[in-house]
Amino acid sequence: MSQTHERVRRLLEDELGVCCEADVENRLSTLESLAVETEPVITRDSDVLKTLGNETRLRLVRYLDATDRELCVCELEALADVSESAVSHALSDLTDVGLVTREKRGKWRYYDATDRASAILSTLDETRSDDGGTPVDDTTEESA
Repeated sequence: MSQTHERVRRLLEDELGVCCEADVENRLSTLESLAVETEPVITRDSDVLKTLGNETRLRLVRYLDATDRELCVCELEALADVSESAVSHALSDLTDVGLVTREKRGKWRYYDATDRASAILSTLDETRSDDGGTPVDDTTEESA
């Protein structure tokens, strides 16, 4: 019997008072189904979060979200204070994961933040503490 199997059995005994092998197998089967169902979403979300984990890309998406219009690469280059090549590469990564849209008009390319990018940034803003310390956690029970 694996350590995980044994720990789940002990958990169920604590929860139910009595636990049989069928209870353990049922719980493990439910957990396995959860893992299979969520894997594709986890992979996609992980790609998005990895992309935002780079400071240049995060800055660019913040700039695009903060403005009320699309911005050209040259404008973003001036804001980000990195090379045009670095800006272009970062924007390509952001476009690939669906956080930025791109439109070519003549010889210029314009970029804008997607609704998904705006939602992610809003969530970060809403859950950040005012003092920059521990994030806001509405699920934590207050001590009595």
